[in-house]
Formats: sequence, C-alpha cells, structure tokens
Amino acid sequence: MQTILGANGTIGSLLAKELLAYTTDIRLVSRNPKKVNETDVLFPADLTDPEQVDKAVAGSKIVYLLVGLDYSAAVWKDKWPVLMRSVLNACTKYHAKLVFFDNVYMYDASSIPHMKEDSAINPPSGKGAVRKQIAQMLLDETRAGKINALIARSADFYGPGNEKSMLIELVYKNLKKGKRAAWFVDATKKHSFTFTPDAAKATALLGNTPDAYNQVWHLPTDPEALTGKELAALFAAEMNRSPKVSVMSLRFIKVLGWFIPFMREMPEMMYQYDRDYVFDSSKFNKRFNFKTTSYKEGVKRIVTGSK
Repeated sequence: MQTILGANGTIGSLLAKELLAYTTDIRLVSRNPKKVNETDVLFPADLTDPEQVDKAVAGSKIVYLLVGLDYSAAVWKDKWPVLMRSVLNACTKYHAKLVFFDNVYMYDASSIPHMKEDSAINPPSGKGAVRKQIAQMLLDETRAGKINALIARSADFYGPGNEKSMLIELVYKNLKKGKRAAWFVDATKKHSFTFTPDAAKATALLGNTPDAYNQVWHLPTDPEALTGKELAALFAAEMNRSPKVSVMSLRFIKVLGWFIPFMREMPEMMYQYDRDYVFDSSKFNKRFNFKTTSYKEGVKRIVTGSK
C-alpha cells in the first residue's frame, strides 16, 4: 500500500496518477478524498488528529506527506510540528517509508539566488522557522535509524489546473481578464518555478527508488530561470496579450494586508522577490537522467489546458 496524506491537493492528485506506474494499491487520505484512479482506496481523516494519522498510515509501505495547511505562520507553528510528529510515529510503528514534499522557506536569504540541497539553513521568516523545525524532526529520525525517509523539495510551482500558484494568480489570471500581469517587488529578478506534472512524476520516482532515501532532493525544475518580465512575456505571447507588468511594492503589499487576510502573510516572504531566486535540481536530473519541462512548454500547456 502506498498512501498519500493530503491527497486532494495540487500535487496529490497528480501523484496518484503517477503512482500507477508502480502499484495499483493506493490509499488517498484527506478530509474528503476523491478517487483519481479506479482502484484508489479512499480514507477520510482529519490529519491534525494523531489517532487518525495512525489509522491512515497503518498497513502502508510508503507514505507521502503532502498536507497543505492554511497559509498562516500561526497555524503552521501550532499544527505542523504535531502533524509531523504524528506521521513520524506512525511510519516508525508500521515500518513505512516516508516521502515529505517540502518547500524552500528554511534556506538562508543569501542562498536564494542559487539554492542547492546543501544550502545554508537559516530561515528569515516565521513560516520558514516552522519548515526548518519539521524538516529537522524528520532528519533526526533518519539519522537515528528509526525510519527511512526523504525530503522532496520544490520551488514555487505552476502547472495546469494549479489555482494556488503565484504565477497563475498574478500573471495568467490577470492576462485572461484583460489586465496587466502583476509581480511582487522586482520583475527584473529571476524566479524559478517547478512544473507540477514534473514534481509529481519525480516524487513517485523517488518514493519507489530504495537508494533515494535518507537524503534531500530538489525536484526537477527548468535550469533556465526567467525573470518576472520574461515569464509574463511568455504568457502574453501565448495568449496574444500585452506583456506589460505592474509591480507591487512591499509598501503596497502591506497596505493590501489591511483588507485581505492572505496578503498579511506575504511581507515576510518578499525577500524571495527582491533578489534572484534560482532553484538547482541538477542532483536529481543527473541521477535520473530527467528532462525537465521548459517554461515555454509549461506555459503553453497551461494556456491550452493540456495536461
């Protein structure tokens, strides 16, 4: 049994499809799971409850932790350590391998222009501090020999049907409405994005590769990082729209936070937009001879709606 915790999310549904290449014994866990494949086993659960996590993991050989909590530093601080502890305990109890789908928030701000698996860990944000804490919990367990686990780390992501991507929200949706594309702080800086179908395929591959465990992997991402302006121009060309970009200053983002709760969480993350943000996945690409989807192809697939 291969189990996806947080199966209803952007990556979860794609991962379920990719896992069919390895098994038809797939369990989807979330509050209200929905089948992706005909043979999927649905397991409704509140994963903030340790007892329900234990039941969800029981009988699993491989567990994928893809849970997405509300985008709030307070919520993350309160719920993520408890969730990670519950998952680690359950995987240890049932001798299940663990694949944790992670982000880059724990890296030092100075590492953002060229992020690698061994980049300095020194998070400059409250949300990053939580990600550092839970990643360290996992790594401590693996080093103690209690569990076989790996971290699959992604840059900001984008892809078809991905409603939570900043690139989709600020660029694609604005252009679709006939508005200018928007960007945070500085549109002349490079910003890597991981294509969601690539991320799902790679996560399934890592989970089913025995010697990939007990280490950190950056998921495959186009090495030719583009600036905000260049990404907007790709969408604009594909959609026959103007490539002009409106840039939101940090001050303006803070003002928006007075009226939009989600935007209150953004100022602490703006260090990721005032400098280049380049995600290096060469370790994965070389190990698996993986050809990443180019930004041009990724944008085309989003605009045309192809998977």
